[in-house]
Amino acid sequence: MLEAMEIFRLASWLHRRRVPVAPRVCRKAIQVLYGAWIPAEARIGEGTVLGYGGLGVVIHEEARIGRHCFLSPQVTVGGRSGLAGAPVLEDGVVVGTGAKILGPIRVGAGAKVGAGAVVLCDVAAGTTVAGVPARVIRSRGRLLLGGGGSPCA
Repeated sequence: MLEAMEIFRLASWLHRRRVPVAPRVCRKAIQVLYGAWIPAEARIGEGTVLGYGGLGVVIHEEARIGRHCFLSPQVTVGGRSGLAGAPVLEDGVVVGTGAKILGPIRVGAGAKVGAGAVVLCDVAAGTTVAGVPARVIRSRGRLLLGGGGSPCA
């Protein structure tokens, strides 16, 4: 069976060639089969994988996701009310199950977002964040103990 990412790639290809209805049909197929919302307008790099085929994943149409990222099930990469723009995930980002990355923020290359985290500010490259709201728990390979770390930084 096709995974959500394969159907998205087809929808994106059709959208770039200005085929009128087919991208919307593909988006609807993703919605019905996977309970996910992945619009053809989103930019998702090659090698990016959606866990469990993309179950429950929601991606903003203006979102930019780099190459070789991994998004677990139930992840939201979306906007925030009152703020223009959408998240940018650089190459090699790993996002845990149920995490929410919201607003016009940037998640640096190789960063990791813990399961269930709510990320509302920029995340530096190579940093691990977790919690609600997300806080830095590992930076440049160094585990930060006590105090829960600093917000995103």
